[in-house]
Amino acid sequence: MAVALVLHKNMVIFKNRMGEGLSFSQVIVKVCQRLYSYIVDIELLILRVVGLIPIHTVRWLFYLMAGIKVSWSSHIHMGCQFFYPSGIKIGKDTIIGQNAFLDGRDRLVIGSHVDIASEVMIYNSEHDINAEDFQAKTAPVEIADYVFIGPRAIILPGVKIGKGAVVAAAAVVTKDVGDLEIVGGVPAKVIGRRQLQDPHYRLGHARLFQ
Repeated sequence: MAVALVLHKNMVIFKNRMGEGLSFSQVIVKVCQRLYSYIVDIELLILRVVGLIPIHTVRWLFYLMAGIKVSWSSHIHMGCQFFYPSGIKIGKDTIIGQNAFLDGRDRLVIGSHVDIASEVMIYNSEHDINAEDFQAKTAPVEIADYVFIGPRAIILPGVKIGKGAVVAAAAVVTKDVGDLEIVGGVPAKVIGRRQLQDPHYRLGHARLFQ
């Protein structure tokens, strides 16, 4: 919010963090936005605590109540963190690894039979480094069926990952990945192609207390 009160010639003037004047109605909007932000922060704190419960069914129920659209057959491991969970959709038979981060500030769609390893970070919002106010900009992320994303990979806003693609460990994906392509590196580049042309496997059940 960053609204400042300034006394000027016996008048109260509201200013934002850039020093620009604000009308009373603009201040009210910013106050409401900040209150909503506090509510979201409390929700995220609750989900962070829920993420430490070693029972999948309990976590799954809380995630549903938070607005995450996730199939019963998918498994989100312990320690997973979220931002705006209502923007996240996860298909069938998908596994999200331990301590992953899923960003829902824009649309995040994860397909079916997707294997996302531990500590993967998926973002769909980032700061505009060329904007005067360093404001955030968003873009949706889409991950198709049968994708495998290795540990500690980072997916940035606006990326689409095609069916059956593979993202190597610790890769930073800044642009679209085609079907069955294997990408790796920083920034990620095509390093191969998956030989399995028609994936149709099932990932199966994750361990009971993970």
